Amino acid sequence: MRPSITSYINALMQLPTHRIDKVLELLSGGATIPFIARYRKEMTGSLDETEIARIAELKKQYDEITHRQDFILDTIRNQEKLTPELERTILQTMDPAILEDLYLPFKVKRKTRATKAKELGLEPLADALWKQTYEYLDRLVKPYIKGDVPDAEAALQGARDILAERISEDATLRGWLRDTFQRHALIHSKLVKSKEEDAQKYRDYFEFSEKLASIPSHRLLAILRGEQEGYLRIHVEPDVERTQDQLNRRVCKNRSESAAQVGKAAEDAYKRLLQPSLENELKNVAKEKADTEAIQIFAQNLRALLLAAPLGERRVLAIDPGFRTGCKVALLDRDGTFLHHGTIYPHPPQSNPSEAFQAVRHWIDRYAIEAIAIGNGTAGRETLDWLHQSLDPSWRERIYLVSES
Repeated sequence: MRPSITSYINALMQLPTHRIDKVLELLSGGATIPFIARYRKEMTGSLDETEIARIAELKKQYDEITHRQDFILDTIRNQEKLTPELERTILQTMDPAILEDLYLPFKVKRKTRATKAKELGLEPLADALWKQTYEYLDRLVKPYIKGDVPDAEAALQGARDILAERISEDATLRGWLRDTFQRHALIHSKLVKSKEEDAQKYRDYFEFSEKLASIPSHRLLAILRGEQEGYLRIHVEPDVERTQDQLNRRVCKNRSESAAQVGKAAEDAYKRLLQPSLENELKNVAKEKADTEAIQIFAQNLRALLLAAPLGERRVLAIDPGFRTGCKVALLDRDGTFLHHGTIYPHPPQSNPSEAFQAVRHWIDRYAIEAIAIGNGTAGRETLDWLHQSLDPSWRERIYLVSES
């Protein structure tokens, strides 16, 4: 069975399922993220905009994955190759990369070296080599030397092409190799020699190497820009000899002549099919991660800028006005340090202006407040009028209606 959208999001966010369900219900009804965060707190358990946006993002991911699952299942079903076990595996796979690994053997392919070899009737030879039970190959290969297969080496080459494609499409091997790349791959950058004069801003990366898993986002993005602008060449992979040796150990069962052919096919599969594919995949994943980190850093810097005190160093009582849910109050020190928070209800439906005024008066005295800021959204004007009427006239020029946009 396919995981539900709620369980998918819960696994990634560890939020109570009833909160996720409420957010999904509100989003499907057309509610915007700011609206849900501000006006539906009682339904969502006061989830903030970041959490709600993440739920919306994961919903989109879930829809894309399930749509892809359905397409893959239909394609394999039409080929009459869909088994109950494969269907179950596909439905339970929510990682897009692994899902594509499962689909790879069933993908309609352009003409490849392997398909050409199959057309020459060499697939039975490939199957025989894959068993790795033959010590001497002369008698095994002889029946295939005919027509467009002129000699034993041509027959073995065709069989190796078939095996290389088979190895490259093995989901288990791809998963292991992907994990190896993620943990151990290095990103190498080199100067495009004909561009040296124009590429000076990338001189730090003319001969550069660093582990991809730990490279800072700004450095990775700079290298990728250099590649995009044509100044750098980039290469991503773990230690080649070590990785190929481990791959051989996984596919070769013994030291027979047929196993040696499988080993050659594995080496070809890695160099020609697996390494380029996984390199592109990892570069894309790493760039996406670096972009996200860069956006977060930008957001943090922007937040600090927006939170900079517009009145200079003054203690501020800030009010987020509202009717039904009350006016949320935050008190800030002269350097922007948070001091205290609370909620008052000067407006209907609760209408407790006397108690609200006492709270405001207490906070002003206790924290030596020097200015009051009121958001200009719902109930903003009413809150401004109420404070003008309630506080001493000397406060009029120290109460500000500020933009919430």
